[in-house]
Order: sequence, then structure tokens, then C-alpha cells
Amino acid sequence: MAQTAGYTVADRVTCKRRAPDPALFVGSGKADEIKLLAQSTGASEVLFDQSLSPAQQRNLERHLGMPVNDRTLLILEIFAQRARSHEGKLQVELARLQYLSTRLVRRWSHLERQSGGIGMRGGPGETQIELDRRMIGDSIKRTKERLEKVKKQRATQRRQRERRDTFSISLVGYTNAGKSSLFNGLVKARAYAADQLFATLDTTTRQLYLGEAGRSVSLSDTVGFIRDLPHGLVDAFAATLQEAADADLLLHVVDASNASHLEQIASVMGVLKDIGADQVPQVLVFNKLDAMDEAVHPHALSDQMELDGQPVPRIYVSAKTGEGLPALRALLAAQVTNLNGGQGPMAPGAFPEMESPVS
Repeated sequence: MAQTAGYTVADRVTCKRRAPDPALFVGSGKADEIKLLAQSTGASEVLFDQSLSPAQQRNLERHLGMPVNDRTLLILEIFAQRARSHEGKLQVELARLQYLSTRLVRRWSHLERQSGGIGMRGGPGETQIELDRRMIGDSIKRTKERLEKVKKQRATQRRQRERRDTFSISLVGYTNAGKSSLFNGLVKARAYAADQLFATLDTTTRQLYLGEAGRSVSLSDTVGFIRDLPHGLVDAFAATLQEAADADLLLHVVDASNASHLEQIASVMGVLKDIGADQVPQVLVFNKLDAMDEAVHPHALSDQMELDGQPVPRIYVSAKTGEGLPALRALLAAQVTNLNGGQGPMAPGAFPEMESPVS
């Protein structure tokens, strides 16, 4: 993530604790070790792969003598670089303002020599802090109001699709799982796709014609999820994530070549539960078949996998080479037909045959 945000990583330190230290998160001994390492490597900033409280961040900066930032701010920086649409920029701005609103005190250290009014009460810089807090509060309110308008527009669009009896499919999955590449491969679109985290922040929707079902469906590409996604970001991106919650079917895209893909699936399921989309029927699409190690190649390219105690259809594809995409379209057509017919998700074992199973 640091490299995605444009940082050069000097070194990495890991730490195991039963519970975070209330003052420094890692404890004074580990903080001293980080300070010495930062000085020896010439690092100019320290990043924590966890969310820090404002007090912990302030204490660490004093202890280390350099800027300290956490996972939340790093994700915000990446989001700010990736946002393209008006809606995406509004969502990033809201999350950034909410993050900064709890960290105002350390922004006004240059006022510590100022005193309050009559009787020297009020504390150093209190007036400026209160003024800044009020300005940020007003900005948050305005941004929320503008996002509410976007949310209403999306709701209107969804009602129009419902009136036209449009079947809605949303692509979800861990960031960099290949959702945008799969989206482009299915609908022949030109959505931005790159081998980087959060390449897509803005929802893109296109029509996908399924010949086997004899109808078109609405296919949406959404923002990628990540482990420990800050709740502030979930709230800020509610309008975008609502697309997944309101879908008739979710294509849960998984990077099959990643050794941690099971943990990534669990992270995605956690976010889906947060936004109320965990009950939407799913199809697991194990992407990047071309990048998988030969030793772990599947014997069959379509089967089922247990997800939260329920059997879910699974299919292996490669969005890069196109392998498995015709079978995925056939599977989607069968799912659309079954779900529209009130029969629920496709029964276990009812999968389209693949042309050449991988041994």
C-alpha cells in the first residue's frame, strides 16, 4: 500500500503484543527500536499498518521526532489519487475531513505560547482550534448534503432499472483481484484496469447480453475491498457500496494466484455484512488462472465452495487471456434464469461444462 501511494519503503518492523499500548501502541522499547531504525535508514516518516488513536499518533510523533501516519490515512491518500468522478471525490473528501476532525490538536502546536483571554483561562490556542473544528464541521455537513443528492440520484436510477425489470449483477472482491479486467472482458468496455490497489473507485455500469438467457443484465464494477477497511470509509462510500447491497447477484472475484486468497475472501465477506449485502446470492469467480502455480491448478474449472456454511458456485477464469469467460457467461445465464424463476441460486453440481479441464 505504501508503494501504491508513492512512498519508498526503507524498512519494515513487526511486533506482537497481547494488547496495544494505550500511549504508544507498540510500547516504549519497540518505539525506541523504530526510532533507531528510522535514523539509520534515513526514513522521513513512519507508517503503521493499524489505525492509531489521535493520542497515540501524537505521542509517537513526539517520541520518534518525525511524522507518523496510520493505515487509514494511507488508504485515504490512495483513494484521493484514484478518485475521478465528482461522486468519488466527494466520498474521499468526506472521509478525509472526518479523519482530520479528531486530530486537530496536533495541527496547532505553533500556538502553544498563546494564552487565553481575561484571567489567562481557556488554554493555549483554544480559539484557533475551535474555529478550525467549526470550519471542518461545516465542510463535513456540506459534503454529506451533496452526497445525499448523489444517493437519491442512484436510488432513482435503481427504481428505473426495477421498472424495466433489469437484473442487476455487481462485481465485488478484494482490491487488485482483477474486477475491472473481468468487467472489460465481459462487456467489452474500456474501464481503467491496472495491477495496483484501488485502481477503481467509481462505479461503472454497462449492459451485458446473455445469449443463453435471451436477455440483457446490468453489470456494475465497484470499489475494491481491503483488510481492516476503516469504518469511516465504509460510511463515506455508502452510496457506491449500496450498488452491491441492491444487486440481484454478486460476482465475488478472487485472486486465485494469491496465497492469502482465503483471508481476502473473509475480509470481503466482512465488508458485505457491514453494508447489508451478505445475503445477496453469490458466484465465486477465481480469477488469474493464468498466474496460478501448476502445483495448485484445479482439476475442474467449475465446482462449488462452502461460504458461510452454504455451497456457492465457483468457476476459474483468466480475465487476461479470456479462458473460462464463455463458461462464466453460461453460468450467469443459468443463475439469472433460476433466480428470476424463484428457484434461488443454482443447485450444486449444475455447472456448465468446460471445454478443457485443467489436470
